[in-house]
Amino acid sequence: MTQLTLAWAITLSSAFEGGNIRDYQQVAPGHFRIALPGESDQEGRNRQANWYSFRLDGVRGKPLTIELTRLEGEYNYRPNKGAVTGDTPPYYSLDGRAWKPWEDFTYDGETPKLVLRMTPQSDRLWVAHIPPYTSQHLDALRRDAARHPAFREEVIGRTAGGRPMHRWRITAPGDAAGRKVIWLMARQHSWEASTSWVAEGLVRYLLSDDAQAARIRRETVFVILPMCDPDGVARGGVRFNAHGFDLNRNWDSFVAEKMPEIAAQHAAVKSWLAGGGRIDLFLTMHNTETAEYLEGPPGGRFQALGERLYSLLEQKTSFAPARGLSWAETTTTAGKPGRMTVVQGLWKDFRIPAFLTEQRVSFNAKLGRRPLTEDRLRYGGELAAALWMAVSRE
Repeated sequence: MTQLTLAWAITLSSAFEGGNIRDYQQVAPGHFRIALPGESDQEGRNRQANWYSFRLDGVRGKPLTIELTRLEGEYNYRPNKGAVTGDTPPYYSLDGRAWKPWEDFTYDGETPKLVLRMTPQSDRLWVAHIPPYTSQHLDALRRDAARHPAFREEVIGRTAGGRPMHRWRITAPGDAAGRKVIWLMARQHSWEASTSWVAEGLVRYLLSDDAQAARIRRETVFVILPMCDPDGVARGGVRFNAHGFDLNRNWDSFVAEKMPEIAAQHAAVKSWLAGGGRIDLFLTMHNTETAEYLEGPPGGRFQALGERLYSLLEQKTSFAPARGLSWAETTTTAGKPGRMTVVQGLWKDFRIPAFLTEQRVSFNAKLGRRPLTEDRLRYGGELAAALWMAVSRE
């Protein structure tokens, strides 16, 4: 988190929760070059630069040019030009609450770099890869949800930074025996803020007075892990915990001291099952830049369930898949330990119907534009209904 007062009375700051840039220089008045921080794993590999967030003060009426550099990265040991491209310019906000996609930009794929232009009509300008969702948003949701008799919360562990990891349970009061059980994970990777907006939309819908939501509460138990990497969210991280471990890899070889987040989540599932609990569907939510898909456990297990869920998402929500239902391999990196996703790891250990969904942050054909926070919140309610219908048709 950094704060620097620049010439022309403009202040650049990332000194707030989730704020992060690497370094910067003033090229000319109103023209700034910002190197994206990126983040690498415990081996110094798999650099990802798809999170940045900063604020400019004193910009009203001043033409700005902002160059974003150091975009290149590596994914599953394969180098790439990076996640920030002409398909994924940032979002901006004039008040820190309402976010819109950036409109005037140029992308140079050879360098690579992204050049942004704007003359703000406000004193402050917030800029981020996608609309942020911080612990403050989560705390506001927790306070609202705690008022409802269907909501319960417990702490399942602590992160490497000592932050609590919560598990929420939403179901109607009374005997829950025989009710279908759905588990949902959000924010395994801290940059994937859209998954938190979706989770909030799902929670608010489930706790609403809507007649269908009330029926879902009577028939279903939702178990939600709402923020799986709160340390990364706080520091403006990307996808690795404080020790450099990817929290959606390493599900086959986690060490609690280095990966307490995975250990807590794995133990929560294990204890639930050991106590006689059922899991009819497990879904982990993610974001990608340009892809959108649903992926099931290795080997095409639970095909009927996967096909029902895929069809419901495609027909009844803003989910706009880039491909048909797919099935995970047994690991992301053959011959290398510590490379299993939560879906792969849960299949290996428990043989449960775990699925992964990716939602793009670029143009959505169903919406006819890039998604806004309002779209993510709405999708959360749609997702809750789709998950309920998928498990109800057994």
